[in-house]
Amino acid sequence: MQILSRDTLPLGGFAGLLEHRLVTDSRVFSGRKSPETWEGLGNFVYLADAKFNPKGETGMHSHKEIDVISVMVEGCVSHEGSLEHGKSLDTGDVQVQRAGGEGFAHNEVNPDDSQNRLIQLWVLPEQQGEPAGYKYYSPKQSEETRIYGGDKSQTDTFDSRTIINIVKLDAGQSVTLTGEHLTYVTGGEARFVDGEQSHQAVDGDLIRSDHCEVTAATELQMIVVTRS
Repeated sequence: MQILSRDTLPLGGFAGLLEHRLVTDSRVFSGRKSPETWEGLGNFVYLADAKFNPKGETGMHSHKEIDVISVMVEGCVSHEGSLEHGKSLDTGDVQVQRAGGEGFAHNEVNPDDSQNRLIQLWVLPEQQGEPAGYKYYSPKQSEETRIYGGDKSQTDTFDSRTIINIVKLDAGQSVTLTGEHLTYVTGGEARFVDGEQSHQAVDGDLIRSDHCEVTAATELQMIVVTRS
């Protein structure tokens, strides 16, 4: 089991937001990769924990041949762009934008007078040239919600062999994570046990492991990335 704590990393940012980057995969960032950050898993290549300044925004920008996942942890954003323009995300909501070969442009805006918090993840597509698309999710407490990945026979999520779930547990609840996985804690506290290794994880901890028993000490929210 390996642990990377957000608060050990430098704070960067651009436009109207500040962020800690925890995953910057060499396949995308190459020589621009910070040595403190981790490689991804499967086609998952980027994770940033961002806080938008009051009334802050990313500015309109475009993506192509990348899938962009936004997990709203605190506050809200107003989504502008070529996909689902005018959509709002509130605390706990998730949007997934597939750029494909068509590409998309977007601007995420904090409409409030206080900071918000958003996690952004990037995943490389399994197949290039796909049409652009948009999906929205509102994961519930005490549930595990698939937000990305699966085969082409289903349409609930964009297909990929890289799987991303939002896991929300009440205090005392447990879950077993099998297979190689990356787990990012976005709220609460939990005990991670991998064989003889044990770690009391808190908000902002990224854990890499092949097998973990996770027991929530408080109400817990985490993002789990694995491969099918």
